[in-house]
Amino acid sequence: MLTAAEAAATTAGILALQREDGAIPWFRGHHLDPWDHVEAAMALDSAGEHERAAAAYEWLARHQNPDGSWYAAYADGDAERPTDPGKETNFCAYVAVGVLHHYLATGDETFRQRMWPAVFAAVEFVLGLQQEGGEIGWRREADGTPVPDALLTGCSSIYQALRCALALAELARNPQPDWELAAGRLGHAIRHHPERFLDKSAYSMDWYYPVLGGALRGQEARERLAARWDEFVVPGLGVRCVLPRPWVTGGESAELALALWAVGQAPRAVEVLRWIGHLRADNGLYWTGYVTADEAFWPVELTSWTAGSVLLAVAALTGDGPTRAVFGGDSLPRGLETDCCG
Repeated sequence: MLTAAEAAATTAGILALQREDGAIPWFRGHHLDPWDHVEAAMALDSAGEHERAAAAYEWLARHQNPDGSWYAAYADGDAERPTDPGKETNFCAYVAVGVLHHYLATGDETFRQRMWPAVFAAVEFVLGLQQEGGEIGWRREADGTPVPDALLTGCSSIYQALRCALALAELARNPQPDWELAAGRLGHAIRHHPERFLDKSAYSMDWYYPVLGGALRGQEARERLAARWDEFVVPGLGVRCVLPRPWVTGGESAELALALWAVGQAPRAVEVLRWIGHLRADNGLYWTGYVTADEAFWPVELTSWTAGSVLLAVAALTGDGPTRAVFGGDSLPRGLETDCCG
């Protein structure tokens, strides 16, 4: 998949994009969003760059809003220049995944204790938008108006984050029964109630994210991935972002590889990762996507989060324990299982 030298070059590429204050924008001059910022930080931890990963999480702690949220986008990672003052729930929840991943990678108790208030406040903000059916509204607008519509991809990511948050609560000896119930209700909605989410079935993320986020496992997960494989996968090139566009993207391809690994299909995951070698640039970063009809990279940008997703997939496939723990999920709390259909 990658040689050690290639992985080191990709890590160096992400570090070159990180600001001195810890912020990791998509690329310099573009924006930072909290979810992709965390993904890039997790990749740094998987590569052993623990100090720089910690700096990324400390940036979040310093700039968290009083309600526990972060804005959806910041210009070049400048906390004083939010470019989207809305607050997206899956963006805010993902800090729990990153903090647990960093703790598992380092055993740093001081870091865990310092970040726990930020994780707690973020989860409370997110659960303030949980709906009666268990799904979680995707956003609060800048004026505070809640958007109750729920996204399957975002909620699947939140489900993973809630399980990581529950693990952190256990470590803090601060049980959160409300979170356990919320996670159970959300997992049930993802598994059994597609009607509770906006229809984004043309997007590949809605196809694999219930598996990647851990709501689906075993045979049910494998059947879900097999059912639309031929629609989304372009053999030799990668995974389409959205149908019917002839556009494969590195981030979606690497995430699918993670999902495949999580359900015991490592050889196929390796194959997908090898396909996206054509997106690799000379500096170790990855082009966001490739338009197959035009045989051209598009957009013409090398993003920190695409590189991060590749490093995380490689880490899981090569045995990195913390990465396997947060994406495999075998040891994560599942919350209180509920069945509104019974």
